[in-house]
Formats: sequence, structure tokens, C-alpha cells
Amino acid sequence: MKKNLSLIINAVLAVAVIILFVLVLGRGTGSRQPDSMAGNDSICQSHLPIAYVNVDSLLLNYEFAKEANEALIKEQESSRLTINTKARQLQNEMGEFQRKLEHNAFLSRQSAEDQQAKILKKQKDLQDLDARLSQELLQKQQKMSEQLRDTINLVLKEHNAGNKYQFIFSNTSNDNILYAKEAYDITDEIILLLNKRYQAKK
Repeated sequence: MKKNLSLIINAVLAVAVIILFVLVLGRGTGSRQPDSMAGNDSICQSHLPIAYVNVDSLLLNYEFAKEANEALIKEQESSRLTINTKARQLQNEMGEFQRKLEHNAFLSRQSAEDQQAKILKKQKDLQDLDARLSQELLQKQQKMSEQLRDTINLVLKEHNAGNKYQFIFSNTSNDNILYAKEAYDITDEIILLLNKRYQAKK
């Protein structure tokens, strides 16, 4: 009985040694692990297929964005000046109407009512003008944003034609990316391509 048990144990040990030998031999002669998994040094030397663009810097340095933004600011200031000028004129007319009303300067009640109706119409026209100018400015801003987004996306696709990156993130004031190595920042490259493309279209 003891002899049989000893034979079984020896057989199991022999099989285990053979399996271990095969595993060790296979590891030495088989396929190597990818470099990215070989060790920390390899990981540090290679770059992940990702990048990011600093949107704040892009908007400050992309010529189209700067010119479009300046144009919007000028138009906004022009609209505000127009509204403020008309508002002051209307305020003066309302003050004059109130003064005449207090001093019974109108020839008749109908005359006062007609003058009041004119003032109320001017007030409504001014409100409508303010709303229309604001809507026009908003539409131009949206159009500029769409053009900006489309142009950036087009340049990013062209820049990544060889599928160098699997992901390209946008970063605004470090809100989206808390930390990243400078090697992953392609903002300057994209700005250069955008400005080159914009100058070619002028």
C-alpha cells in the first residue's frame, strides 16, 4: 500500500516538473510581451495615442477667432450706442411731455393723448429695435462659433490623417484636464495650421 502511494506521488511530481519545464521553456522561446508592458522604462519612453488642445490659447492666437471677436465687440458697441442715444431722446420727450402736462400747455385733451400715444409708440419701437439688434448679434455669434468649430474640426482631422491620435481632448482653463505632460499638448501645432489655412483664404 505504501509502495503504491509512493509511486503515485512520484508520478504526480514528475508530471508537475514536466509542466513547469514546458512553461519556463515556452516563456523563453515564445512571443515577447509588448514593449508597453515590459517595464516602467518602456512605458515612460512611449506616448499614449492621445493629445489635447488648450482652447483658451487657441482663441487668443487664432487670427480668425480674434478678428471675428473684435468685429462682434464693435457691432455690440455700435448697437448699444444706437439704443442709448434713442433712449435718451425718448427720455427727453417724456420729460417734456410731463412738463407740458403739469403746466396745462396742451391745447386740448386730444392733443395730449396724441402726444402720449406717439411717445408710447416710440418706446415700443425702441424695445423692438433693442430685441432685433440683440437677436442679430446672437445669430452672428452663433454663426461665428459654428465656423470656428467646423474649421478646428477640419484641421484636427487633417492633422490626424495618419491616425496618430485616438483621442484629442479640449482643455479650457485646466477644467477638463487637471494635469498632462507638455508632450501631449498640440495647441501650437493646431494654431499654426489654422492661421496658415486662414491666411491662404484671405
